[in-house]
Amino acid sequence: MCDDVVSLTGLMLIVSPSVRENPEHYRHVIVSQFPLSLYLMTQCHIKLRHPVTSLAQILQYVEVAGPCLERMTLNQLLLKLTEHKILLYITSVES
Repeated sequence: MCDDVVSLTGLMLIVSPSVRENPEHYRHVIVSQFPLSLYLMTQCHIKLRHPVTSLAQILQYVEVAGPCLERMTLNQLLLKLTEHKILLYITSVES
């Protein structure tokens, strides 16, 4: 598992201890395939130095997927991390 995803999971469990204490809240720690795929695609595009236009397309997918997922879950946090990585990369390439 990627260090960022592991760190994100750990931070979520530290900030929200009710998630680890209450079995009903375990669903908040599950990562769905779509947000994980977007994150992994972003990582690949950045490491392989794909054009910024391909990352802009992934950013659109992130924006569309956000409202569809349940709030305050690892999925939402992973989408935010993906968005942040894309924006950082785009601004570093353009400057």
